Amino acid sequence: MRIRWDGGRVWDSGLGDFIEASVAYDTETGDIVAIGHPSAIRADEVRSIRGLCVLPGFVDVHVHLRDPGLTHKETLASGLQAAAAGGFTQVACMPNTKPPIARAEIAEDIIRRGREIGKAEVHPIACLTVDQEGEALADYEALARVGVLGFSDDGRGVQDGGLMRDALTKLAALGKPAMIHAEDESISRGGALHERAAARLGTTAQPGSAEAAMIARDILLAEETGAHLHVCHVSREASVALVRFGKSRGIRVTAEVTPHHLLLSERDIHRADANWKVNPPLASEEDRRACLAAFADGTLDVIATDHAPHHPDEKARGMDEAPFGMVGLEIAFALLYTGLVREGLVPMRRLVEAMSERPCRLFGLEGGQIRPGARADLVLVDLDRRWTIDPSAFYTKGRNTPFAGQSVVGKVVETIRAGRVIFREGEERLS
Repeated sequence: MRIRWDGGRVWDSGLGDFIEASVAYDTETGDIVAIGHPSAIRADEVRSIRGLCVLPGFVDVHVHLRDPGLTHKETLASGLQAAAAGGFTQVACMPNTKPPIARAEIAEDIIRRGREIGKAEVHPIACLTVDQEGEALADYEALARVGVLGFSDDGRGVQDGGLMRDALTKLAALGKPAMIHAEDESISRGGALHERAAARLGTTAQPGSAEAAMIARDILLAEETGAHLHVCHVSREASVALVRFGKSRGIRVTAEVTPHHLLLSERDIHRADANWKVNPPLASEEDRRACLAAFADGTLDVIATDHAPHHPDEKARGMDEAPFGMVGLEIAFALLYTGLVREGLVPMRRLVEAMSERPCRLFGLEGGQIRPGARADLVLVDLDRRWTIDPSAFYTKGRNTPFAGQSVVGKVVETIRAGRVIFREGEERLS
């Protein structure tokens, strides 16, 4: 069946702006079939979307879905529904589950169940080292054969430099990225907050050099091995400088930044509320501005939410004992559109590129653009709708966010993946 949307504004990737046009997609092939004047586009069903905008489906290469084994925090169903509610048509899930994604059959099971759930498409990321223990490499060949997106020990950095060099050598041969959580644990020592926030609130500190030191090491190893190094959740000015250095030398290094590291800094933490605890910690205002500048100019390639749901009891343990992490899938676009685009800090074309086009291009995924023949991964958004972030209304099981109660603009109304509706505003939560 061909469905045509009339009366809205459609994102034109080549132009980098919206155009007044109709867009039609085929529910059987899952492709976009035409963009243009409605009189020139045959359709079996026509729908008015006047007042709404059509964007390419968002892609998040860094989420935690907690399934298998940690389903009190999130299930695959709740996480993928939350992703679809946030406009994400594809997500890549990190391997720190129980058991970790260190064996091919675990990755295959996640892919199979994701298809059965029928929400956002899920791409597992497998462990760099067996069970994230940092002692031996996982079976990359077997995991690559079942279709994992990349390899990471996210939540932990690989502390042994020689082992990381071996990993990058193997991944270069396979053509798969190493997606690093950059943290030298001999420096971080389990610290909870940025140095100034830790001193203010009487908790443990994590020096920023813990992140930068590992990025420096791994960029040099990537240059030596020819591997694709993807740096997760960059948060410090020194880290930005290192990524720039790597790119300037032609090293295959890419990097992501989270909404919270672009919008918040340590000075926003006024009380010992563990919903503000994230790894890497919210950094200084100078670091935040450096990350924002690097995101605006493309040095930090993509947006990733690092969606990390936790049970409320876990976050109630206090700053030192609570786990790191915030949820972000359902609020990422609205936060960034409100805080960056509407404020004139980042153009809309850069936000769309970072959330749709570039992650697809860098990681070899379908989607990312609205053009005839492309996969019909579409997000219908009301860019004028103001709403208040209410964690009790989330589809994710996680409620851990410091953005609760914030007023934002930009609401996802509907999400389409491969020509099929995977989210409509107001739908019931999956069981």
